[in-house]
Amino acid sequence: MPTVTYISFSGDRHSVDADIGKSVMETAVSNGIPGIDADCGGACACATCHVIVEQEWFERLTPPDDAERSMLEFAVDPQPCSRLSCQLVVTEALDGLVVHTPSTQR
Repeated sequence: MPTVTYISFSGDRHSVDADIGKSVMETAVSNGIPGIDADCGGACACATCHVIVEQEWFERLTPPDDAERSMLEFAVDPQPCSRLSCQLVVTEALDGLVVHTPSTQR
């Protein structure tokens, strides 16, 4: 089972097991990870699941589609490695993925 690590803006780390086929957002919500609100439930319609992916992992991800790129424009202070965690599907290849939640999401 792949592991995803979520690091809050304050530096708190939460490493959790993730089910293959679930999104990084669903994994966060089901494990009570702070900073991932997921107000739209994963419909790519709110940007409250915004994460900053560590560079080494960002390069391994499928690029965002037009809908995700558009929604990231609504995120507060997007970074070059910003993604919406609802659009990141857990696979074995993502075992060890590390994402950070921005300071505006607590």
